[in-house]
Amino acid sequence: MKISKTVVGISLLAAMFINVQAKGLNPILAELRGNDKLFVVERESSSLAVIELGLTRNHMEGMHDMNHGVVKFYDNDGYVISRDGYIIKFDPVQEKILKEFKTSDSAIGFTVTKNYIAVANYAKKSVDILDRDLNPIKSFETGSKNVGIKQYKNYLVFSQMDNDKITVLKDKNEGKGLPDFEIYKEFEDVGVMPFDAMIKNNHFITGFFKSDFFGVVDLDTMTYSKIDILLEDRKPVLKVPHFGFWSISDGHVFIPAVGNNKVLVYTPDFKFVKNIETEGLPVFTTLSPDQKYMAVTFSGDKFPVVQIIDTKTLEVIKRFEFDGKVLHVRWSNLRPNLYISVNDTNKIAVINTKRWELVQEMFNIKKPSGIFIYGEERK
Repeated sequence: MKISKTVVGISLLAAMFINVQAKGLNPILAELRGNDKLFVVERESSSLAVIELGLTRNHMEGMHDMNHGVVKFYDNDGYVISRDGYIIKFDPVQEKILKEFKTSDSAIGFTVTKNYIAVANYAKKSVDILDRDLNPIKSFETGSKNVGIKQYKNYLVFSQMDNDKITVLKDKNEGKGLPDFEIYKEFEDVGVMPFDAMIKNNHFITGFFKSDFFGVVDLDTMTYSKIDILLEDRKPVLKVPHFGFWSISDGHVFIPAVGNNKVLVYTPDFKFVKNIETEGLPVFTTLSPDQKYMAVTFSGDKFPVVQIIDTKTLEVIKRFEFDGKVLHVRWSNLRPNLYISVNDTNKIAVINTKRWELVQEMFNIKKPSGIFIYGEERK
């Protein structure tokens, strides 16, 4: 459906009734019981927009280059990584920056655990380990841009983009207090230019710019497998340049095949199931909390489109089109909401996922991209 610019919002109604006990009231009031606090990356403004009760009510300034800004939460701490290599710790309740530390001139990924933060750097070509208060502990020089950093048990796993390598670090302190990492295992010649990764249970799954397969490390057995990326005629996709985040449900692994109008579907043990035909070149696939639906975003001339896939039937069931590029989507765990970042028109659109209708648009957000929810993102 084509979405018009004029939509009747429900944010003021949410503010009035958010504390009302909805039992016995109509379904609309029942849907307003939960409250999401959103932190939205303002891509060109070195800031995070703060949205609560459906209203944009603050902009946290001083976040450096947010062109690829990412936010993570652990307990009651918030962390931001900026494109120019800053890690910023902030209080998500008071919305106040507490500390910052520059790990490099260019960084793109990080992970936060109970005892440490690990940053994958591009420029400086290292992986840096910090404590939760951003004090440096150790740095591993790799001679490569580093990507896809993930934690599993006492391991830290990442890919070396320039060296076609996957590195596994192990904490000699076994998770007790501050870590003491050492190189435990490295997989060579894994594929050409590893780019992005996900982790599901004991599987570290990485994709490549220039290989017609993706790679899987079994972190329990420390073995590596290559899984072919296939078209319907069983010919390999020649290029999968950006995964954003894949979707891994209990029943399927979904991989956006950028370069082809398809989402590839595998079983959890990576047996090929089918390809789902999509409207455009998919970039992000993201699952609903109940794993019943998956939202797909696109690049190119289909940037404004979001399609919804039923994960049981593996068919596209809904289509939404917006008045600008969609850069990110986020499902709510508290409410039947799908939040959609519409960059060109400076807003977050809200889809009701029970009725599959646009119910709200939140404005005064400067060039939004990543959407992160305090509470849902906490470990």
